[in-house]
Amino acid sequence: MALPIEYIIDLIPQKPPFVMVGKLLESNEELTRSSFKIEADNVFVKEEQFQEAGLMENIAQTAALRAGYVARTEGKPVAVGYIGAVNNFEVFMLPESGDEIITSISVQTQVLGISVLAGEVWLNNRLLAKCEMKVVVKSEG
Repeated sequence: MALPIEYIIDLIPQKPPFVMVGKLLESNEELTRSSFKIEADNVFVKEEQFQEAGLMENIAQTAALRAGYVARTEGKPVAVGYIGAVNNFEVFMLPESGDEIITSISVQTQVLGISVLAGEVWLNNRLLAKCEMKVVVKSEG
């Protein structure tokens, strides 16, 4: 699958320089995975480390990427989503500029336009961060 940034930029509401996903690696009903290479000039890099806020934004944008990809595959317009809550956000290690992180989003529950997702960020098979995120998709009309 591996859709690069040129194809996924229309699937998320964020635009450069605030894009924190690089490729869509896979997406199905239960799981979405993205990759992101951290550049030295990224807005979330401080002293060569990608900060906690960048990790959270990466998880949120992977969730947005999932929603946008699902909408497009169903022939629907890409809807805007909002983070309703973040629970149990834990950071175990910060990646550095030059690293390529892999982020996974798994759907825990989905009811009435509200999704509860579990997000994890990995680097070379090491868990960097995780959280649970509640996302609300804006209904049309």
